[in-house]
Amino acid sequence: MKATPSISAPILALSAALALLASPLHAEEEEHGEHGRSARVPALPQYQAECSACHVAFPASGLPAASWARLMQNLPKHFGTDASLDPATTRQISQWLQANAATGRRTQDTPPEDRITRSAWFVREHHEISSATWQRAAIGKPSNCAACHTGAPQGRFSEHDVRIPR
Repeated sequence: MKATPSISAPILALSAALALLASPLHAEEEEHGEHGRSARVPALPQYQAECSACHVAFPASGLPAASWARLMQNLPKHFGTDASLDPATTRQISQWLQANAATGRRTQDTPPEDRITRSAWFVREHHEISSATWQRAAIGKPSNCAACHTGAPQGRFSEHDVRIPR
């Protein structure tokens, strides 16, 4: 009786090849995550309280450590507002931001004026949003994440939870 080639061998080979091809994509997804690294790391309560008093407490993974350091050092002139904090709170938040800042390719993406909304990844993720949409009264500007990302206050930025106001 002549042995017939097994179908499982080609399927196993194809599966292995696909796994190798997909691994860099999976690694990047693990690095950045659908929600950013800080979505998996609980937000520091002081960070959440202080920063969300004026805007969404952006994920720490949204900026590289150097950007967070500059922002924390310039709180008296934080985008036109005095966001000064006491030294102990500033130190604690700064340490948390440094520990949870962007990693990998995002560390090379130091956006103009350290603005998350001007980073290459933000622009890439939001390229389909027209300038007219950003200007809608319910949105106002790209940094108003909670206008469209319903989970933003909890640090969730999944595309599945996006609701663009009219």
